[in-house]
Amino acid sequence: MSSRHKKSPNGPNRSYRVADQIQRDLAELIRELKDPRVGMVTINAVEVTPDYAHAKVFFSVLVGEAQESQAGLNEAAGFLRNGLFKRLQIHTVPSLHFQFDRTTERAADLNSLISRANATRAKE
Repeated sequence: MSSRHKKSPNGPNRSYRVADQIQRDLAELIRELKDPRVGMVTINAVEVTPDYAHAKVFFSVLVGEAQESQAGLNEAAGFLRNGLFKRLQIHTVPSLHFQFDRTTERAADLNSLISRANATRAKE
């Protein structure tokens, strides 16, 4: 079998595995942060660029202010990246860019609208 037909360990699934591992490790590392601006955050998703230079980290906030948490997380990005360096078995650990994910917030708003519409319809 030629080397072209062998499954590459660096194939497309690798970036998903790396992103998944970053997501799990960041969840643990963020709990260690002492910054009071960073509330109770949940890492929803991680998108890694093909060259592993950057990772966009999407998070939601259970307790705390979204913008304050985002500022605190982005300021702690170097510390968190250093923590990932010690945990990940890859040559290049991406620079982290935290972004508040409004998906959960939007879903709650939609559920509220649907409930109100159903309640109004039931009264009619």
